[in-house]
Amino acid sequence: MPILVWGAGAIGGTVGAYLSRAGHQVLFVDRAAEHVARINASGLRISGPVASFTAAARAATPPEVSGQFDTVLLCVKAQDTEAAAQALLRHLAPHGAVVSLQNGLNERVIAPIVGESRTVGAFVNFGADYMEPGIVHYGGRGAVVVGEIDGAVRPRTEALHALLRLFDDRAVLTPNIWGFLWAKLAYGALLFATALTDDAIADCLAAPAHRALFIALAREVLAVADRAGIAPEAFDGFDPAAFLPGGTDPAAVASMDALVAFNRRSAKTHSGIWRDLAVRRRRTEADAQLGPILRIAREHGSAAPITARLIALMHEIEGGQRQQDARNLNALATAMPA
Repeated sequence: MPILVWGAGAIGGTVGAYLSRAGHQVLFVDRAAEHVARINASGLRISGPVASFTAAARAATPPEVSGQFDTVLLCVKAQDTEAAAQALLRHLAPHGAVVSLQNGLNERVIAPIVGESRTVGAFVNFGADYMEPGIVHYGGRGAVVVGEIDGAVRPRTEALHALLRLFDDRAVLTPNIWGFLWAKLAYGALLFATALTDDAIADCLAAPAHRALFIALAREVLAVADRAGIAPEAFDGFDPAAFLPGGTDPAAVASMDALVAFNRRSAKTHSGIWRDLAVRRRRTEADAQLGPILRIAREHGSAAPITARLIALMHEIEGGQRQQDARNLNALATAMPA
């Protein structure tokens, strides 16, 4: 099937390259004209320990796209979701679907624009980085999940699952995509916290000095999920039961240790959030990913003070008022309940 991959960075570039190599007609769409030109001239190169190959594919900037597609993989940064959904709307076939291969609760943004019936949820946790025009580094495998936002399993969902299995043969089809999205949101909050420092993800999560902080942050996010009636799902060492109300400290420690082990197996040592700050010098997805946690907490009459402080610290780093340093975790810890 022809596939439109909107956003040819770390996630879209990696998945789209695999689908192109498997024989699908893939059109990459990206705002970076140099990246588009390189793909058209010499293909999209995937490098790293997981795989190394070059996929021949077409690419275009948003104004250059024409036609309609049944399958659109949306792979832009969370803060760009609304604008991208508006731009791709005219290229979505009447019975097509937009699949959100993003971090955060972006399905809540996409559905009002393209329609709930044309919105499909997805969850990815593999490690990849955009390196330079035409090159994406695939550093480590991770969970890949797809599911309808209303929990149904339809022929199109089964077809999308089969499609994603061409990228990762362990891809999962779930009736509980919101459970995976909220679990990733909690883990994602931990990744944001690690990006306050210049240290590797595994080193941050393993450090005894801040282990209680990371556990408290995950528990805060999942307490909001629990109040919202979400049943989070486990993945890649992250055990939400350990952080939900009633979870025990030994279980939380065991899950943290499993996350450390998972990240040590990946050639991607730092998060994309860290890379946005330290390498690409651009704002992060803090507001778009973590902001909804605060809003949903307020809707249920509660607060998320550690998350709120984390967003504020991210803004200070983005604005140049604060440097990435392990001492920032001490500043984050001041928001922990007494």
